[in-house]
Amino acid sequence: MSPDPTHTGPVRHRKNGFVVIACDTCGFVHVAPVPTAQELEHLYHHAYYTTEKPTYIERYREDQAWWDLVNDDRLDDLEKAHGATMGRLLDVGSGPGLLLERARGRGWDVVGIEPSSQAVAHSRSLGLTIVEDFLDAHTAPALTASGRFQAIHCSFVLEHLPDPAGMLSLLSDLLVPDGALLLAVPNDENPIQYAAVATQGLQPWWIAPPHHLNYFTPTSLQGLVERVGFEVVDIQTSFPIDQFLLMGDSYVGNDALGRQVHKRRMAFELAMKAAGQNDARRELQRAQARAGIGREVVIVARKPSAPAINLTSISDNNTATQ
Repeated sequence: MSPDPTHTGPVRHRKNGFVVIACDTCGFVHVAPVPTAQELEHLYHHAYYTTEKPTYIERYREDQAWWDLVNDDRLDDLEKAHGATMGRLLDVGSGPGLLLERARGRGWDVVGIEPSSQAVAHSRSLGLTIVEDFLDAHTAPALTASGRFQAIHCSFVLEHLPDPAGMLSLLSDLLVPDGALLLAVPNDENPIQYAAVATQGLQPWWIAPPHHLNYFTPTSLQGLVERVGFEVVDIQTSFPIDQFLLMGDSYVGNDALGRQVHKRRMAFELAMKAAGQNDARRELQRAQARAGIGREVVIVARKPSAPAINLTSISDNNTATQ
């Protein structure tokens, strides 16, 4: 890959032969030069779920009660942002299909698009309609053959893409006016991560090219979403699981310990729900976002009813994965 003069900024990290910069042009941290979609595509059709995430689907089912809580939060937010009766909902990078299964039970007409054959097979076993492919300018028209969508969910996708702004522009095209969009990405470069690096002898473990090309914060993701033309209506972050690192649970590179602290996180959130304190838990998520902490950024946005200016164009071979 040769240098790209359109992406410049101070170098933040070097890893796996990649340079990661705080890009002056894009307003967020990303790999430079940006790989092409063709260079990345082979990573996701099969290898991602068998090599990078071999137990992902099994653990999703094991954690069903907690994922139902997460997915209900997200569906609540999409329904509130849309403000109208339920209609068509698209999940981009739909993975094993559990959000779609939950949305279908609430009355949504659901469709997913997902490149992993393993995840698609699991989703179809649930009776869900899934397109096995990447979302790009070629695959998008088939998704809207029955009309555009009232809501789109897009979780753990933008961090993988060579052109996240282009993907957001395409998602806008797929939505009806006043349609709702929910994005979730890792909250990387956050204060707790850097505290762990400074005090626990860790290297920046969250920097993971080529699987993760982009590294967002609540502020930088909001800026990107607004530049594409969406109206941001809510910003949250999820439980700050990295805080366990500062309390002696050094789970980086230790899957068994990581699983233990994740179970403690799930127990906390499910207990808050069971105690009737879910509203307090959600407000805590918003307060965390203002402080820049929390493991994932979740942004809820609305497509304006007036046509937005399309500032970017989608790459013909852009990729999306769960």
